[in-house]
This record gives sequence, structure tokens and C-alpha cells, in this order.
Amino acid sequence: MKKFFLSFALVLTALMMTSCDSGEGSVSGYVNISIEDAYEQWKQGGSAEPPIMFVDVRTRMEYEDGHIPGAVNIPIQTLANRLDEVPKDKRLYVYCESGVRSTNASKYLVEVGYTNAINVNASMAGWRDAQYPIEK
Repeated sequence: MKKFFLSFALVLTALMMTSCDSGEGSVSGYVNISIEDAYEQWKQGGSAEPPIMFVDVRTRMEYEDGHIPGAVNIPIQTLANRLDEVPKDKRLYVYCESGVRSTNASKYLVEVGYTNAINVNASMAGWRDAQYPIEK
């Protein structure tokens, strides 16, 4: 029984360490960025160096309901099968609705060899709250 609780505690600790981080900085190989900083990068658009790409990992229906202008929709459920659409030569600003799916997507991208994944904290909910431009 003691071994069970020790194992449970270790698993719980590991899960807590891999949960969504609200601060900026590098976590598990990807970077977290604030919604304000993401907006500043988005405003640079095609003039950003290196080039950037906003990746919306929400469902198609969520994307069609409103997304960051210019973002590419690759739902997290299809990400593994669509890596050919995710360039390694661009900074990837990954977002979802609240930050959970984008955190998982950013972790996954790092696991499969990407070094350019940037998780957008607050994601679409924060973008909407800040009243930044939305495309439908």
C-alpha cells in the first residue's frame, strides 16, 4: 500500500510539473509568450524576421467562429498527421481557446523536433478580451 501511495505521489508530481505554465520563459523546450507580446509579433506580419506563423489548434468550428487573422487551423487532434504543414523555418505561435491545447501542442512539437514553438498564454480568450482583430 505504501508503494502505491509513493507511486501515486510521483505521478501526481509529474503531472503538476507538466501542467500549463502561466509565466513566460522556456518550459519543456518551448517558450510561453503573453497575449500582448503575441499581438506585437502578429502586427509585424510578413516583415517579421524570422518569419512567423500563427497556428490555431482549436476545432474547425471554433476557428470558423473567429480566429487571429492569418492563422492556420490545424486542430490538435490532427496535428501529428499534418506536420508537413508546419514549417520548421518559422516561429510558430500556437494558440487555442484558453491555453491548455496549445500547451500540449507546443510540447508535442518540441518532442518531434521543432525548436520554434511558442505557446501563446491566454490564447484566443485573451486575444478576444484584449479586443485585438478577429477574422471570421
